[in-house]
Amino acid sequence: METIIDSNVIIEPRWNLDNSYTTLPEAFYQSQKPTPVALPELVILNESLAESLGLEVDELKSEEGIEILAGNKLPEGSIPISQAYAGHQFGYFTMLGDGRAVLLGEQIKPQGGRYDIQLKGSGRTPYSRGGDGRAALGPMLREYIISEAMNALRIPTTRTLAVVKTGEDIVRDTRQPGAVMTRVAISHIRVGTFEYAAQWGSFEDLRELAEYSLERHFPDVESDGNPYLHLLQEVIKNQADLIAKWQLVGFVHGVMNTDNMTISGETIDYGPCAFMDTYDPETVFSSIDTHGRYAYGNQPYIAAWNLARLASALTPLLHNNQDQAVKLAEEAISNFNDLYKSNWLRGMLAKLGLFHKEEEDETLIQELLDIMHKHHADYTNTFRSLTIERPEDTVLFGTEEFTKWYEKWQNRLDKQEEPRDLAYQLMRNSNPSVIPRNHRVEEALEAAVKDGDYSVMKRLLDVLANPFAYSEKQDEYTRIPEASSCRYRTYCGT
Repeated sequence: METIIDSNVIIEPRWNLDNSYTTLPEAFYQSQKPTPVALPELVILNESLAESLGLEVDELKSEEGIEILAGNKLPEGSIPISQAYAGHQFGYFTMLGDGRAVLLGEQIKPQGGRYDIQLKGSGRTPYSRGGDGRAALGPMLREYIISEAMNALRIPTTRTLAVVKTGEDIVRDTRQPGAVMTRVAISHIRVGTFEYAAQWGSFEDLRELAEYSLERHFPDVESDGNPYLHLLQEVIKNQADLIAKWQLVGFVHGVMNTDNMTISGETIDYGPCAFMDTYDPETVFSSIDTHGRYAYGNQPYIAAWNLARLASALTPLLHNNQDQAVKLAEEAISNFNDLYKSNWLRGMLAKLGLFHKEEEDETLIQELLDIMHKHHADYTNTFRSLTIERPEDTVLFGTEEFTKWYEKWQNRLDKQEEPRDLAYQLMRNSNPSVIPRNHRVEEALEAAVKDGDYSVMKRLLDVLANPFAYSEKQDEYTRIPEASSCRYRTYCGT
């Protein structure tokens, strides 16, 4: 992409930064400026997101704006820091932190609202643990594509404001072009942030973090006199909603460590994630998840496990009696499964055009999933075919099991008071016509990284921008990949 710059005019984007995180005890962060890069070049700018943040698009594209997005200059009002946190990674607890990220500050939107602005791939920090603190272009573009798709699918997510090439190569398995990504989040407070406070901070550190989190994320919700139990309950609600939405579209996060779970309920860290094609609860994409800990079907259970780690960290605040604190924590966590199932079931009913739950509906849903699993049906396209009333397009068509199931479903639709046209409209609003198919994402990244051709990615982003449109231009992107003898694998991209 070419940017026309008037070298005689220096214009600064309209940053309106606050730095409230720095009011926390210094144990939670360290001052850290981004490391400058050699030849910053703007690759892609999320113009609609920029405008919603109160930033001027043309100014972000200016030389001054690109210098800021690359980490070569700081925006006005920035107090750059790297955040400390811990995490259970594949079940094992360790000290972590922003090893390649710098938080520039919190942008206050014109209409209100506070959003973290973070540079990812901006160089070494005190938490780098031997890493170079840099990021490769491919994974940064991948996060842009997937997070924008998730946003369009109405799934809470961090988003990418921009990706800038650095003009420097980084070494992973091979030499790759480097990049800096600007990530926007409601906040970067993680379950692992509370684990860090509980393990290495004082009681007062933990309390201040909890108070800050309540004020920032849940200021308007009344508690029953125990604000820290209220905090835990609200995070559980957020995650029950989020994980249900993942499952409903076949999204596999791939690395659900506790440092990758936010208290805001946003999806964060798109390393080895991918969308499932063939329905299989055991689907795993991550190259490092050799035992399937974070498989698609395990995601609700892992979320509950992670939330139990949050509850454990919060127990000193829940009650001054340890036994009573544990009891309160356990009671709160025990609600997750019911909350998750309620969200998931409501979403599955909508995917089948059902407005109200009847006794037989759970069986109806499970029977369809079992048939899909048995016949290796594509998850997204199965629901798409039902939505557009073309069951013959699925591999299930003609099988005895599906024929019986389809008749049962049709009879169930007839029992509703709502007319058929409203049922199918509900399905259109609930079943995406397109998802970021893995082969399409790889196609876009290969063109961008190897050939410098960003047109393939732009077309993909355009199609994914309205996944419920059921438009003709989306038809090409609904096609499943050709069968391969090698399973699709994703990598963390570090």
